[in-house]
Amino acid sequence: MTKWIDITQPLTNDMAHWPGDRPFTYEVAATKEQTGSANVGKITTSVHMGTHVDAPFHFDNNGETMEQIPIDVYIGKALVIDVSENKTITPEVLDNFNLESVKRLLIRTSLPNNPKFFPEDLPVLAPTIGNYLAEKGVRLLGVDMPSVDPITSKTLDTHHALYRNGIHILENIMLDGVEPGEYELIALPLKIVGGDGSPVRAVLRPLKEEI
Repeated sequence: MTKWIDITQPLTNDMAHWPGDRPFTYEVAATKEQTGSANVGKITTSVHMGTHVDAPFHFDNNGETMEQIPIDVYIGKALVIDVSENKTITPEVLDNFNLESVKRLLIRTSLPNNPKFFPEDLPVLAPTIGNYLAEKGVRLLGVDMPSVDPITSKTLDTHHALYRNGIHILENIMLDGVEPGEYELIALPLKIVGGDGSPVRAVLRPLKEEI
């Protein structure tokens, strides 16, 4: 039986978080001894901690919230590609790969997967990839970085370029050690009504057939 590959960042109390954002914490708020029956945990977090998806409302006041996004966006055939030799990812870089009919594209960049370190600089995703990927039929773009835009960006040009082209965003996946190729992806978000994002448990299963 083919094994699933977990590409999710572990949620730990010492994981890195976006500067100024609420860090993740977990604690046992009530013990079995206190309740008489069960341990009860409590978490405090931003919805953008660890491996997560962005809802368009995150960067557009008129954008869809989590419960409004079709769940099939996050389930199905996906292609993993390696662009780690490129500091800037442009349509010209992506043109080196066969992306025809790819609906979910996962990009491995040069950024190492280290959930306990928040990077100051990220590889750049040019906003022009929005139009390019839409022409190929991509509906979901996943990256192994905390954002598809530079850390200091206030305009979030690539977020908006993807949104204008109907492409949803999956961030902070862990692709170190994952071979490029075709996979089945499951990255289910929580159904947070009004939410601007959600943590996900993202997993891959290799596929033999070609896209």
